[in-house]
Amino acid sequence: MPKMKRKSDLPQKTCATCGRAFVWRRKWAKDWEEVRYCSDKCRAARKSVKA
Repeated sequence: MPKMKRKSDLPQKTCATCGRAFVWRRKWAKDWEEVRYCSDKCRAARKSVKA
């Protein structure tokens, strides 16, 4: 079993919509470079602002 990492050791980004910092999640491992939003709510809010 791999050694556990602390949450503070994981990479962080800032959400493009709300400006909050969010950390890497396992489900984003394959496409971490493309992740821009912290949640589905922020992604939906961003689309409605542009439209």
